[in-house]
Amino acid sequence: MRIFRNKSFTRFARREDLDDATLRKAIDDAERGLIDAKLGGGVIKQRVARPRKGKSGGFRVIILYKAHALAFFVHGFAKKDRDNIAADELTALKLLASQMLSFDDQAIAKAVESGTLIEVTRP
Repeated sequence: MRIFRNKSFTRFARREDLDDATLRKAIDDAERGLIDAKLGGGVIKQRVARPRKGKSGGFRVIILYKAHALAFFVHGFAKKDRDNIAADELTALKLLASQMLSFDDQAIAKAVESGTLIEVTRP
């Protein structure tokens, strides 16, 4: 399983103090079938706890997800700021998922090299 975050999600994670271990836990949960919301088309929403706090007042993260293969963290928001994503955003995310989840190793390497994607590391 390879896990990545895009540049805008990386800024969000840095600002909110979400480390790679926290992101990996969200994917580990998904791999065990613990998905908070399947939005369709390879898009899922997971709840992520605030550092040193629980999930209930935490963050929601949007992940482009292909089980046992690839995951891309693309968007995050605090529950207190927003309940959900809009229908037009979901449509765009599904289109993005169809493209990114079909990336081969060469396309991923190119995106990582250009800084568009950052691989989530294991602790």
